[in-house]
Amino acid sequence: MAFATLGICQLQQVRDFSAGPTKVGMYSYVPKNIKAPAPIIEVLPLADRHGITLIFPNSKSGGGCFDVASKAIANMVKYAVDKYGGDANRTFVIGTSSGAMMANVLAGVYPDVFKAASVYSGVPDGCFYIQANACVNGQLTQTAQAWGDLVRSYYPGYTGPRTRMQIRLTTKKDPANIPQSGYTQTIYGDGTSTTAQIVGYSAQGVGHTVPQHPNLDIAFFWHRHRAASSKGVTRDA
Repeated sequence: MAFATLGICQLQQVRDFSAGPTKVGMYSYVPKNIKAPAPIIEVLPLADRHGITLIFPNSKSGGGCFDVASKAIANMVKYAVDKYGGDANRTFVIGTSSGAMMANVLAGVYPDVFKAASVYSGVPDGCFYIQANACVNGQLTQTAQAWGDLVRSYYPGYTGPRTRMQIRLTTKKDPANIPQSGYTQTIYGDGTSTTAQIVGYSAQGVGHTVPQHPNLDIAFFWHRHRAASSKGVTRDA
């Protein structure tokens, strides 16, 4: 076994996981107080408090950035459901920068696997595929209908619920100072910041790295999915 330590938690490298064409590494953290079926998520400081199984994909690229090959990461969820007693109906994803790009892809390609996502400083699902350089430089724009059609094309015939999204980006515009100074919160459609299908946060002048808010992530994930349970992931990816 190989281990890595982050804060007070110890990550374990999963050496028998190989279900991915790009050989993405898998690390996990399973708290001692876990009760199956347990939620699966990527927020380290909250793992023990909430009994959450964590999965940390490890990119094999030279710079440590993720590409948009999502199959291996979706298979890690299946591994966690089977090996750790994970709950396939409480599976969430969080990412920053290229990890946010990857999280958007996972939400778009596997809406039946990932119930909610929180992304920090990412680009839209499909953006990198259309024109990589223009995408990462923020120069690629499309209509909402066009982005939606692209996402829907990944899973033809799927009619189930879509992944709920919490999105954080930087901005130069004056903030509304909600929910805190320097931020503007936007709720799309019906609901509140914890129940809506899509919630956006723009942070003034923070640069590429928007500060993470794990407590808000947990609140967004937990409110609608706390009591859910399932025996397995539905798609065979």
